[in-house]
Amino acid sequence: MTIHLLRHGKTPANEQQLFCGSTDIPLSPKGIDEIKELIKPGFYPQAEMIYTSGLIRAKQTADLIYGHSIKREIPDLNEYDFGLFEMKHLDEIKDRADFIAWVNDESGSTKCPEGESQQDYIERVLRGFNTVLEETRSTGNDSVIIICHGGVIVRIMESLFSENKAFPQWQPDNGRGYTITYASAGLHSYQEI
Repeated sequence: MTIHLLRHGKTPANEQQLFCGSTDIPLSPKGIDEIKELIKPGFYPQAEMIYTSGLIRAKQTADLIYGHSIKREIPDLNEYDFGLFEMKHLDEIKDRADFIAWVNDESGSTKCPEGESQQDYIERVLRGFNTVLEETRSTGNDSVIIICHGGVIVRIMESLFSENKAFPQWQPDNGRGYTITYASAGLHSYQEI
């Protein structure tokens, strides 16, 4: 079984370096152009089923790459909910006590104000990924594609592979991702897309 994890194309928030997780924003014109450029050489894999998080940037990316193929939405694969930090630049919030407490929380239990904690986020993402795994196994599909978000991909890869990589090292560029391969004995390997 093969699972392809793809990060959505660039958004205005990516370009402006804003905290954008649960805010449902579209791709930017540049993001659309970059995805179209990657499509030309046959860069993207094919699969029997396509999943998205349901946020518009993921759905737009799926439509650009795969057209009107049937897609299933898994809301548990949405990006992190930054709460009051959503759509803010680091310079706007870096001196806030609640932001500092959230950043320095090593346990992952501190929530962003009106948002979620890292613990809650990781549990949600892995629940969504397990939903995809269970459906893939029950349908007998050999390969699926999940078009979601950078942080979601990082959390999935961290949970599957024991490599000691920092968050930024796992996070793929927009429009990129990983192919995860399962063998009969279980998890086998990954490669970058």
